[in-house]
Amino acid sequence: MPSSARIRNRLATAVRAVLVAVLALALNLAAVPPAQAAGGPSITKKRFGILPNGEKVDSYTLRNSNGMRVKILTYGGILQSIEVPDSGGTFANVALGFDNLSDYVKKSPYFGSITGRYANRVAKGRFTLDGKTYQLATNDGPNHLHGGNKGFDKRVWKAHPFKRHNSVGLVLTYTSPNGEESYPGTLRTKVVYTLTDDNQIRMDYRATTSRPTIVNLTNHAYFNLRGEGNGTILGHELQINASRYTPVDKTLIPTGKIARLGGTPLDFRRPTAVGDRINSENQQIVRGGGYDHNYVLQSRGRGLQPAARVVEPDSGRVLEVITDQPGLQFYSGNFLDGTLRGTSGRLYPKRSGFALESQHFPDSPNHENFPSTVLRPGEVYRTTTIYAFSTV
Repeated sequence: MPSSARIRNRLATAVRAVLVAVLALALNLAAVPPAQAAGGPSITKKRFGILPNGEKVDSYTLRNSNGMRVKILTYGGILQSIEVPDSGGTFANVALGFDNLSDYVKKSPYFGSITGRYANRVAKGRFTLDGKTYQLATNDGPNHLHGGNKGFDKRVWKAHPFKRHNSVGLVLTYTSPNGEESYPGTLRTKVVYTLTDDNQIRMDYRATTSRPTIVNLTNHAYFNLRGEGNGTILGHELQINASRYTPVDKTLIPTGKIARLGGTPLDFRRPTAVGDRINSENQQIVRGGGYDHNYVLQSRGRGLQPAARVVEPDSGRVLEVITDQPGLQFYSGNFLDGTLRGTSGRLYPKRSGFALESQHFPDSPNHENFPSTVLRPGEVYRTTTIYAFSTV
């Protein structure tokens, strides 16, 4: 029979082999993004908060096979956070937002929300449709902005999650009754968020109406590709596929003209740092306190087309906006003032986030030469925009 020493040696060898195997397994799992370790795309739900009127608000976390995570709230259909890697593989949340419901209700400048019924501005809150004039709320100085006092960004949407082989998503629906915020017609709206395994967030919008009305929907995400709360966006290099834009008056309402960008500090046809010309004395920039303008996108036919590309040189993160909409509002976070504290616990100073809002033109109902935003019974409003993330 083996001696006691030999038995002890064999046991020690076996234990060492087991420990080595366990360590190798642990290292292997650590090298795999969380979603892959879990077997692919996933979606989880938790309670985010309760509104003063008792409505419950949930948070859905979408995760793809690469470890990219997107959190969506049923309040306002808000993109609360978007976690993507830099060129070295380090993840960070690149979307500005809050970590609590109360701040979204009381303080939010439309962070990550679905804006409607009419995104952007309507002059004096007034438009005429089929011979009848409608008066909307004037919640932005003399003008109407992003759907009024309680637009789609402040409504609780019904949510239905789904999961596919290489994507995961959330279907959000909201029915806006006739007369809500003084808009005509009952508008049934559906927005589908899809997170794909190629690190894209696809947003499909759909709406129908019971009476002639106007519709212009978008998402108002604020981005900082360095990571939210990590300085300004002035070093981000931006390219917009537009050679024309719609100049604005002193209240940021389009004048009705469609002007060329060539020779102006608003021209981003070539990649240019956001901060290079943002303090120009150009009257358009002075009026917006920076960039807050609608760009007329170059079209090569119908369907999805690249609208803009942003590169953050230090992190190597890239955001591309792809859309079928005719316009893109570039907003450089001019009204952020350092009083809002984000999800990281850090304050958001002026120009610490930017927005690229795919849309129809501001104040289109009052300009016959702008693309129409009228929706009639029997018609279906359909549009798609994609946020595509990558690195250089």
